[in-house]
Amino acid sequence: MLNGLEAIFFHLFALITVAAAFMVISARNPVHSVLYLILTFVNAAGLFLLAGAEFLAMILLIVYVGAVAVLFLFVVMMLDVDFAALRSGALRYAPVGAIVGLVLAAELVVVGAGYAFAPQLASSISAPMPDLAARSNTAALGDILYTDYIYFFQIAGLVLLVAMIGAIVLTLRHRQGVRRQDIGAQVRRTAATAIEIKKVETGRGI
Repeated sequence: MLNGLEAIFFHLFALITVAAAFMVISARNPVHSVLYLILTFVNAAGLFLLAGAEFLAMILLIVYVGAVAVLFLFVVMMLDVDFAALRSGALRYAPVGAIVGLVLAAELVVVGAGYAFAPQLASSISAPMPDLAARSNTAALGDILYTDYIYFFQIAGLVLLVAMIGAIVLTLRHRQGVRRQDIGAQVRRTAATAIEIKKVETGRGI
């Protein structure tokens, strides 16, 4: 259970997280949406810290805020995207989005109703969490990832590697007539191949 000060910070972080998440989808400027997304991640990391999951909080800040969200921000700011055309075509996907939203809302209602009508379910679930005094949260998570589920972890890494190679192969295009830098040829060149001396006759220019 959270004490008074922790409960205040929990509700503060939760309120800011929900408000920032709503602004992500309601902001008209895409740059503002990415900034609100970063704010959402930072407050979600605060919630993880209050829950005792400091490893997830640091991963959320380092990976999502430090890499993914900043990458989104640079892409949105550097690309000249016609957002008016994107908004005009978004109405075609509105029915599919509404169906997905209804399914997610129904799942949340079922979960909330289950805890409301059967509160004893939360106490009956056994959480394989060691004593924090004997084993830290980060060490316990490392035991699970790199000991109990090491093969699944390696398979997930191979799947991501194959996806990365496939994306590079699909997007790589060798265009003809494009001058590219050949570092090997630059290193191998000598004084004889670096310059070319031409004798020009007197009175004639090049």
